[in-house]
Amino acid sequence: MCVSIQAQVLPPIQGYSPEMYGADNQNWSVSQTENKYVYVANNSGLLEFDGETWQLYESPSGKMRSVKVIDNLIYTGCYREFGYWKRDVLGELNYTSLSQNLKVEFLEDEEFWNIIALDNWILFQSLSRIYIYNKTTQSLNIIDSDSIIYKIFEVGKVIYFQKVRDGLYKIEGGKPQLVSNHQIFKENYLVNLFNLNNELLVQTEKNGFYIFSKDNSLNKWDIPASNILSKVSVYRSKRLQDSSFIIGTRSNGILHITPNGEVDYTINFSNGLLNNAIHDVFEDSENNIWLALENGINCINVKSPFELYHDKDGKLGTIYTSIYYNNILYLGTNQGLFYKPNNDSSSSFKFIEGTEGPVWSLVSYQNTLFCGHNLGTIIIENGEIKNKIDINGTWNIIPIPNKSNQLLVGNYDGLSVIEKRNDIWRFKHKIEGFNTSSKFFEVVDNNIFVSHEYKGVFKLKTNTDFTKIIETKEEKSLEQGLNSSLVKFNDKLYYAYIGGVYNYNKSQEAFVKDSLMSGLFDNDTYTSGKLIVDAENKMLWNFARKKLSYISSGKLSSNPTVTTIPFSELLPHGLTGSENISHLNDQKYVIGTSEGYIILNLNKIKHKTFKIALNSIAVSDIENEFVQRIDRSKFTEFKNKHNNIVFSFSVPEYNKYLDTEYQYKLTGLYPNWSPWSSNPSIFFKNLPYGDYQFQVRAKVGDTLSENTETFSFTIEKPWYLTNVMVVVYLIGALIIIVTTHNIYKRYYRKQRESLMRKTARELELKELENKQQLMRFNNEKLRQDIDNKSRELGISTMNIIKKNEVLGHIKKELSNVNEVSQLKKVIGVIDKNLNNSDDWNLFEEAFNNADKDFLKKIKGMHPELTTNDLRLCTYLRLNLSSKEIAPLLNISPRSVEVKRYRLRKKLNLEHESSLSDYILEI
Repeated sequence: MCVSIQAQVLPPIQGYSPEMYGADNQNWSVSQTENKYVYVANNSGLLEFDGETWQLYESPSGKMRSVKVIDNLIYTGCYREFGYWKRDVLGELNYTSLSQNLKVEFLEDEEFWNIIALDNWILFQSLSRIYIYNKTTQSLNIIDSDSIIYKIFEVGKVIYFQKVRDGLYKIEGGKPQLVSNHQIFKENYLVNLFNLNNELLVQTEKNGFYIFSKDNSLNKWDIPASNILSKVSVYRSKRLQDSSFIIGTRSNGILHITPNGEVDYTINFSNGLLNNAIHDVFEDSENNIWLALENGINCINVKSPFELYHDKDGKLGTIYTSIYYNNILYLGTNQGLFYKPNNDSSSSFKFIEGTEGPVWSLVSYQNTLFCGHNLGTIIIENGEIKNKIDINGTWNIIPIPNKSNQLLVGNYDGLSVIEKRNDIWRFKHKIEGFNTSSKFFEVVDNNIFVSHEYKGVFKLKTNTDFTKIIETKEEKSLEQGLNSSLVKFNDKLYYAYIGGVYNYNKSQEAFVKDSLMSGLFDNDTYTSGKLIVDAENKMLWNFARKKLSYISSGKLSSNPTVTTIPFSELLPHGLTGSENISHLNDQKYVIGTSEGYIILNLNKIKHKTFKIALNSIAVSDIENEFVQRIDRSKFTEFKNKHNNIVFSFSVPEYNKYLDTEYQYKLTGLYPNWSPWSSNPSIFFKNLPYGDYQFQVRAKVGDTLSENTETFSFTIEKPWYLTNVMVVVYLIGALIIIVTTHNIYKRYYRKQRESLMRKTARELELKELENKQQLMRFNNEKLRQDIDNKSRELGISTMNIIKKNEVLGHIKKELSNVNEVSQLKKVIGVIDKNLNNSDDWNLFEEAFNNADKDFLKKIKGMHPELTTNDLRLCTYLRLNLSSKEIAPLLNISPRSVEVKRYRLRKKLNLEHESSLSDYILEI
């Protein structure tokens, strides 16, 4: 099986889709201002890009076809319209129409496709005319053409243009002059003109380059790229500052041609562009290439220190190791070993048969290439397996000191030794007494140090011929660590893990933390402790978060120095713990990733300075009903309700793999610098009143911006806290205090009066209570008197009844005596006692004492009642029965009933009414 992988090493390519920049698909022209902002002519209008944010300014008339920055004014050409844009104090662009000011009468459907500046003139080119505008006199000269003017060029301060099917012209004295009507100029569209050794280098649309000599001869420029150029249709081209060319085609993307005419690389939709139709090519101030496309915008970082080989089909796999050996680049991956001649950019990677499976290491020793493989140790020669040594997996291979014909091999199950005999490397023996997987190991003074990320670091003492482990000691001075490593660099043994980098101190027989080496990473930037030694260049590499570092000897001293290279998280990365980098040639290094590899060119790492720009300041109220951009030179005091402020800032840096981060502080609220953030704006919401100073700075890669943008402002106090209101509050407070004092004074006076009234009332109530108490005592005494009288009345009544009963009985008995004459005197005495009015008077007096109002009430109600009737009523009031009443009246019970009946009549009682009840209720 033969596997071949074709791809190119390309510079970083950034793509900006219509969704990202918020305008139409088609883009036609690109330019840049001195502050490095990029401007693009889009169908919808003028696009502005500050490195962070795209902003669209709508076209003043139809589709915008051209843009050119001249003297920091942005000139644009549209449908029957041309003019310029100028930034105002608020940071926004405003358009001024030159064509309207000059009262230009355009041709039908005229559009402006190119703008060129020369000295004091600006030329606007349509397909039928060239408008020459004099900036000083503000006058306009027009050059008409009967045929199509395809493009306009400036070479050596001379303006050239082509009339299709007519020839090549130049402008002199404001008039067109024919340069040449050579058949090539008539039959081909001219894409561009360049100066080549004081001759005109003419690029055609479909037939490549021609050289137009001073003798008016036109000859083909014979270069290696001619064949490819004859197969594509070129629409735009650009000669770069390094004298190479970018060729933009109509449907094949771009070609990069070196100054000697070779195609260095091609980039199209399949390997990075958003579209293959190139409408414009522009080189910015930092040599980035901008492409205006049929669909989108691309930026190519041709001067980036990073170039990428993208394994788009995934046939290489994740690269674990690499080596440049005998002009061949070898890549060891999880899928096997691949190789490619490095000096042939058109060749592809080929797979070496028999190396299926992971390759852990590639080592060159004594003109032999060793491959540490899952299957064992493999020797490679000219892209083929020369020899295979069966060992249970080979992690790495290192020389054994003082034994040039032997190598120490770290295996899955310990350590082994291979030996060169008769020019053939063979397995010698496995070292007895140690069976732990040995991925990282080094030899120091007949001791083998082995690092295992889960078990720690072991110090193994061997015998002289490295056949047996005599003593095994676990290093207690170190902690085990995930993704740790162990290497020997400049004759020192280093161990690296998240806790730092330690070197082995032989006199102490312990590992001691190395302060310089530990500066390679910290807890925040640590990703792996993998240290990679470049013995050839005496460099020690390490990968950390957002940076790639190496330690090397200083140029002016032997002291090592740490160099840090920004390494964006957007760059492809390798497997954590299996990071790898190897020297390619010159100052180029190969970094293996999970998607291919990266070429790092140290010569392209330039120290640059960056400036941050505070682009805009906008204030708003809490509901965002009022939003206003601020002129920094005038507006420094804001109303209290406009206390929501947005600051927008940016660094115009367009390197894809150079991260830009921002940091700010707001003195008066947040006195400390904020954490680094990629957000190019900050919104302060509902700020309290007071004085503030906003500061913002940037960090591009690991370089701080050379400036810090500052803006001081004040938020007014709310109306209720102004000085006038404070005076009002003081007066109001004084009034309130006085009023409150008077109110309290009146209140306490009333309280005192009320208390006095209450006290008097309580005294009155006390006196009344005493009187009532006395009255209760008197009433109680009266009740007792009444009770006594009632008892006396009852006793009197019972005595009278008893007396009358006895006398009646005696009378009755005496009446039965025969000699009545003798008893009459006795009976008379008895009758006198029975009818004794004294008894009644005594009873009446007692009854009145007990119930004094009864006789008065009944007399008042019934004045016709007689004394006998009142006596009967009195007895009924005492609730006596007729039988009990009869003795009192000295009559029979029957007679009592008769009296009761008569009394009812006098009292006018109804038949059903009770006489006793009536008497008792009175």
